[in-house]
Amino acid sequence: MNILIYGIGGKMGKMLIDGLEKDTEATLIGGVDKFADPSKFDVPVFKSASEINVKVDALIDFSRADALDDILAYALKNKVPCVICTTGYSQEQLAQINEASKIIPIFRSSNMSLGINLLIDLCRKASQLLGEDCDIEIVEQHHNQKVDAPSGTAIAIADAINEEYQNQKEFVYGRHETNKKREKKEIGIHAVRGGTIVGKHDVLFISQDEVVTIAHEAQSRAVFARGAIRAAKYLTTLTKPGMYNMQDLVKSI
Repeated sequence: MNILIYGIGGKMGKMLIDGLEKDTEATLIGGVDKFADPSKFDVPVFKSASEINVKVDALIDFSRADALDDILAYALKNKVPCVICTTGYSQEQLAQINEASKIIPIFRSSNMSLGINLLIDLCRKASQLLGEDCDIEIVEQHHNQKVDAPSGTAIAIADAINEEYQNQKEFVYGRHETNKKREKKEIGIHAVRGGTIVGKHDVLFISQDEVVTIAHEAQSRAVFARGAIRAAKYLTTLTKPGMYNMQDLVKSI
């Protein structure tokens, strides 16, 4: 199968290139990156998706939220399944992705690590067991080049926990503007940016006299690349459009 990388010149683009070189089932066919120098790649690299002139079986996107229109215009026109790994989308953009998934298969996940998805399952179980007896705080850490805060993964964790509380919880991002006592309905979400931290998420369930911490740390971006390639392979096995995620992939294994 032929895979195209949107954002091929970025850090995750490099990881995907390395991953595809080792893969026996998938081949890198090209990339899109308006900032990259095409002469530095062994495959054609286009400035825009509208310029793509190679056969693509699946597109993997690790770029920026403002590239969405270019990606969807190409994917919808050519019926190309997409693995969308970019975060920081507006509600309007998320609605665009949902509409597109009615026409083509789209795999969207804020974090492509299987380990993170295990963490989310464990957080659901902790919420069921501990109930309203605990305060919940999420602390995420990433490198100093990450644009969006909090991370899409932190939001995904908070959403999963909130579902276990019938969506009655309220997200509080930091506490510098509140200046008031913490309320039981809150889920605190905090972002740390610095150095070269790949990604670390700590979820604290804090109750009377004890703290349960569920944590995950990515030590290399390679874990995200492997997950994205696996998702692209999964999409090419599907016969129906729709919105798919890591839970669907795990069930298919």
